[in-house]
Amino acid sequence: MAQKIIGIDGMSIADLHQAVDEGGRFVIYQYTISIIIMTFRRSTNIHFIPTSGKRVAKGIPLTILSAILGWWGIPWGPIYTVGVIIDNLSGGKNVTKEVMASIDQSSVGGDQDFWTDSQNHLGT
Repeated sequence: MAQKIIGIDGMSIADLHQAVDEGGRFVIYQYTISIIIMTFRRSTNIHFIPTSGKRVAKGIPLTILSAILGWWGIPWGPIYTVGVIIDNLSGGKNVTKEVMASIDQSSVGGDQDFWTDSQNHLGT
């Protein structure tokens, strides 16, 4: 499965390393939607949040969505919703190590298609 990386357009691998060294992070946000006996917990694409970026603010719309639509599924709705709200309000799930390892592995292996792909997808 490939996930799109949002927020890295025009950045080289060296730029990414520098941005991460300065505190930039790759994060995934989640949301929960419930329909009585069915509950769906989904993740977004990967977002690159630079040092000056507001990690919590990016997840607020999905947190609100989950707070409104996530509770209603029995039994997982409340459980998943609380987890999603906590994760999103703490800035999303930090996947920086995994993304950087994948980028480094792809650049060492000579897989230029990884980086030149205009959609900036990460194979996970």
